[in-house]
Amino acid sequence: MVSVSISGANAVFEVEGMDKFWSLRGRIEVPLAHITGAKIDREAARGWWHGFRMPGTQIPGLITAGTFYQHGRRVFYDVHDTDNTIVISLDHESYDHLVVEVAHPQAEVDKLMSAIPSSFT
Repeated sequence: MVSVSISGANAVFEVEGMDKFWSLRGRIEVPLAHITGAKIDREAARGWWHGFRMPGTQIPGLITAGTFYQHGRRVFYDVHDTDNTIVISLDHESYDHLVVEVAHPQAEVDKLMSAIPSSFT
């Protein structure tokens, strides 16, 4: 699971617990100006194919965590429960998307969408 916070002009995505080990990342921080959207997407982490894993962990139906390359894009995943999945779209970052599980999907999407510069909304 990932906790989301706003720190000044940045969004901070903190990977929690053992997911740091599985995803090989503990924290991702991006400028709010680089977030082009956020939405709830329960389908984004379902299924068994998420691209080429480099590096990370994938056990279908249990966990998808780490960096994956799919359709020419670099995507970070950290999802156990697909019902709590949000997708954050990024521009000018090393990742094109973050697909993460959060405790309260609608609240996190609302938090991000209200914090990003209005030129993107």
